[in-house]
Amino acid sequence: MSVPFLDLKRQFASIKDEAMPEIEKVFESCAYIGGSYVKNFEGEVEQYLNVSHAIGCSSGTAALILALRACGVKPGDEVITTPFTFFATAESIASIGAIPVFVDVKADDYTIDETLIEAAITDKTKAIMPVHIFGACCEMDTINAIAKKHGLRVIEDCAQAIGAEYKGKKAGTLGDVGCFSFYPTKNLGGCGDGGMVTTNDDDLAVILNSFREHGAGKNGANALELLEGQKVEIKTKEQATELYDPYKYFNFLIGYNSRLDAVQAAVLSIKLRHLDEYNKARAHVAERYFAGLDKRLIRPSYNTDQKCCWHQFVVRSQHKEELCAFLSENGVGSGSFYPVPLHQQKAFTEKNCKNPNASLPVAEQISAESVCLPIFPEITEAQVDEVIAAVNRFYGEKA
Repeated sequence: MSVPFLDLKRQFASIKDEAMPEIEKVFESCAYIGGSYVKNFEGEVEQYLNVSHAIGCSSGTAALILALRACGVKPGDEVITTPFTFFATAESIASIGAIPVFVDVKADDYTIDETLIEAAITDKTKAIMPVHIFGACCEMDTINAIAKKHGLRVIEDCAQAIGAEYKGKKAGTLGDVGCFSFYPTKNLGGCGDGGMVTTNDDDLAVILNSFREHGAGKNGANALELLEGQKVEIKTKEQATELYDPYKYFNFLIGYNSRLDAVQAAVLSIKLRHLDEYNKARAHVAERYFAGLDKRLIRPSYNTDQKCCWHQFVVRSQHKEELCAFLSENGVGSGSFYPVPLHQQKAFTEKNCKNPNASLPVAEQISAESVCLPIFPEITEAQVDEVIAAVNRFYGEKA
């Protein structure tokens, strides 16, 4: 039996009858950017997360950049983060001229080691960017306490963690700003790129709204006042409509074209209704793996005060390459997240990173051993059985 690493077609088939009429309505409205679908989806996310502001944007990477800018991170400032994550985390920091500072991760849950953060703080440190990797939240109470002590912002990278919880609160509501990705492979995935920033800070919401759309209009004017104390007034006799906003031609800050489009919002709104169901199905697969896989595989271990949403099920094997090859030969898909920790990526040098090629032994070991097994809501029980059987056959031959 063949088991794909991921099968997006099954999920689309399950929502096709809901999604296609809504997509058709978007095309009939011709309101492709912003508009009622985006506003409705933002409101639904606010309700789901219990957060004051949810602001759609063009991608998860854009969400991180918007958050950094809104939190006042400038060129030369330092941002502490993890080396064991997707490249966009640190790329977003470097892309605005700030400096990523990597600290090691924990062996049990792969998240940033909060006990190492304070030692990495300097007078240039502006923010901490914890990553809720593979759907598991970081130790946010400690991180927030460190940030408060040193006057730092906390920007959550929640790209893999929508629906995850820490002490009863959802990821994206635990720091100053939460950043989500709606890339198609995510737990809540669109039919293209999309992202979102969330915050309970009213002023940050104004600034985030401004930066995502060219620093324009009333948000731009209000953001300029918040950031620089300059109060300005927009004067125009034209009236805004669904398809035309005269205020967008008044620009007050250098921002971005980083808007969420209506088609993505329509699809994501439908999928959001099923998100808890999707995450519950992922958790069931994880339970099957915990119970059935050979005990020589190192499994993640999470505290009881958090609820993982299981974006990935990542085990560690001293025979990583052999295991992945064996699974492929037996028709089972697998992944390697992440084969190169960020501090060892060629893109990071002394010019744009605080500690490239540093010794971060835990992240390096996890990268050398990590194997992602298939976990998606539509995987069948028989396919889970096949994954477990294939892994255990491999280890049986190692006995």
